Amino acid sequence: MTKVAIIDMGTNTFHLLIAGIRKGTYDIFYRDHEPVKIGRNGINNGIITPDACQRAMAAMRRFKKSIDENRVSTVLAFGTSAMRNAQNGMELATEITRDTGIPVQIISGDKEAELIFEGIKAALDLGEGNNLIVDIGAGSVEFIIANASRLSWKKSFEIGGQRLLEKFHKHDPITPAEIGALDTHFELSLPPLIEALKTFDPKVLVGSSGTFDTLSDIYCLRKGMQLIHRPPETPFSMGAFFTIYDELIHKDRDARMKIEGMIEMRVDMIVVACCLIRFILEKHCFEDIRVSSYSLKEGVLSTLVKRSNLQTGTGGLT
Repeated sequence: MTKVAIIDMGTNTFHLLIAGIRKGTYDIFYRDHEPVKIGRNGINNGIITPDACQRAMAAMRRFKKSIDENRVSTVLAFGTSAMRNAQNGMELATEITRDTGIPVQIISGDKEAELIFEGIKAALDLGEGNNLIVDIGAGSVEFIIANASRLSWKKSFEIGGQRLLEKFHKHDPITPAEIGALDTHFELSLPPLIEALKTFDPKVLVGSSGTFDTLSDIYCLRKGMQLIHRPPETPFSMGAFFTIYDELIHKDRDARMKIEGMIEMRVDMIVVACCLIRFILEKHCFEDIRVSSYSLKEGVLSTLVKRSNLQTGTGGLT
């Protein structure tokens, strides 16, 4: 068995996944995450602040300890929106490698979308009809239109939750004027998506982890469903989304934290993220909404298994 560690260095959260691969299959046996928030107070200025750099270093050192304890032979770390857009993103990646020995690949939005698609395919049967996959990160949002066998369209937009939060969510609860400003921003930012929706006509929206995980958790708890171990796909519904959305836009942070299923690392960005989801649902006629708990890191793992090109030691995804 080959042990692999995959680190998704997201703008809000760093995730660590450790899995064992044997004969074309894998078993995930360790997960961890840290709300590093490297985009906070710098995302819209193209900078990762000194405090954020320190949080990133601390998280990667902690992950390195877990990796060493599990005797992992292959380590892959991926920097996404905040790191690829910040003027000091490569500097931070270099410092992390120097300090921990973990090589950091800063990937493009296009590559991020490809890996997310692979993760979704590992979690869900997408069927023969087109789906719109939506991955709302803190820095970027990836949209993918695909079915089980074909990826038809993909694009990454730098309109993630932290960017939107710092630009538009100035009052709490969010005001109608701020929601209107968000909608205007989406109208100006997303014409390629709107055109792709017309062209490919997806009938199902598939939400990928993050905000969608929390929305599904809230829904499940209200339905009396306990997800002791999070499965690759978790329950949700279109009606549940609009009910929860209406609550979120009328509550302040303290009131949102009292919602059963809400977690601290999502409570701030979930309002603007849900404004984006609502905008998309109003722009196109979807018949259903599904939630995948798999995303980029599981996509990396699936890709590695398919390619069967693991080598001992640290390395990249080729």
